[in-house]
Amino acid sequence: MSARFDGFATRPIWCGLLLAALLSACATTGKQTQVQADNVKVGAPKVATGDAGKPGPTLPQISKRAQLLFEDAVKLAAAQEKAGKWDYPLLEKKFQAALDEDPNLAEAQYNLGVLAQRQGRLQEAANHYKAALKTRPTLKQAAENLAVMLQNQGDVGGAVEIYKKILLSFPDDGSARARLAEIYLQQGDHERAMELAREALIREPKTLTAYKVMMRSNLERGQLSMARLVALRAMKLDENDPELYFTIGQILLKEGERDKALLQFRRSAEVAPNYLPAHVVLAKLAMENEDYAGAEEHLRHILQVDAKNAAAHVDLGVAYKGMGQFDKALQEYEAAEKLDPDLAAIYLNKGVIIARHKGDPVKGLELYKKYVALSGEVNSEAPVFKLIDEAQTAIQAKEEERRALEEAKRMEEEAKRLEEQQKKNAAAKGDVQPASQKEPEKKPEPKVEEKKPAPAPTPPAPKKSPDEPDDEPVDNL
Repeated sequence: MSARFDGFATRPIWCGLLLAALLSACATTGKQTQVQADNVKVGAPKVATGDAGKPGPTLPQISKRAQLLFEDAVKLAAAQEKAGKWDYPLLEKKFQAALDEDPNLAEAQYNLGVLAQRQGRLQEAANHYKAALKTRPTLKQAAENLAVMLQNQGDVGGAVEIYKKILLSFPDDGSARARLAEIYLQQGDHERAMELAREALIREPKTLTAYKVMMRSNLERGQLSMARLVALRAMKLDENDPELYFTIGQILLKEGERDKALLQFRRSAEVAPNYLPAHVVLAKLAMENEDYAGAEEHLRHILQVDAKNAAAHVDLGVAYKGMGQFDKALQEYEAAEKLDPDLAAIYLNKGVIIARHKGDPVKGLELYKKYVALSGEVNSEAPVFKLIDEAQTAIQAKEEERRALEEAKRMEEEAKRLEEQQKKNAAAKGDVQPASQKEPEKKPEPKVEEKKPAPAPTPPAPKKSPDEPDDEPVDNL
């Protein structure tokens, strides 16, 4: 988990002491150095209280006008925190005006560093902290923020060196001890981490970082009841710290209380909308429930805060795939590949869409093999090998289909060729006339009259008897 740095320095106009760090800045860039969900960077506003430093042996006199300008800037920062609306350019202008009025005002230099760090301008922030320490070597917060920056960038040795120097100047400082405890926890040395956390709480009972170290150590060692107890105690110091709700959610997950855990993760995101671990877990749980639209919402929030998070692009692609939006999924995989070409998951997920849904198993097989190459040693039972077999089977089926189509086409062409040859052969023998030659007209055959049989001879009339009368004429009939 990314270590947090202390916030704005405040300085009353009536003395030259740095009394308290009323506001805090949030680290939104830099490499993770603490166990975190999916390696997402962390940063959340918090309020820190307590003595923020001690005066050196000799303090330069600060001009009255510079003190007034500084006090005005601090009041404006407090009002913006209360309203929840930050105007960083205006605050920078105010603190810069106080510093311009008196370059010895180390607290103004420090606060400019906090503002720069909040906006991700890390090198500029480091320069402001170094300048503040040059003006006032005892400005502990500036040294601690420099160490936190090194810690987040992976320079653990440099961070440890600064924390030890702080303890040399401030032997009873609880915060530096808690930071060292955090580093030992990162390295897996739970015994030393717990020891330093206890020492920090003995010296400064309200050191929240020390409670968090003890809470996470108990969680990692499976001592869930103790981890919950420490988290609840820490919540009394700051009920709006997202990490506390997040840790309680992790405890509940380990205890099988999924629904209750979900409420804690949501609460974590509510108190600090930019606390990315909460969004990461909420997106993961949504994916497991096949709530791809819900997962998309949290993944988009992650990318708003951390646009260069390649893993988030891959997960968003998986969500789009779940919703059947394959082209959008491929766009997310392409974006992830540009950010981190060696991220193996890109090629596995991309291969699935191209092989199964775009009909190109050859390209899909190529991507599967690239995934295996980038993953190093892959278990022989890993799903990717089933995908490889599936792609190879599809390629073989396509090849067989291609050959069958080619054979069918060849046979069709051969049949046409034989038919044409038969026609040519028949034409050469004269059996077949060309289609263009007309057949001669046939003359009608003469009609043959049917011979009628001759009529039978009329029998001779019977001889008339002399006694018969003559026949009557027809008219008399």
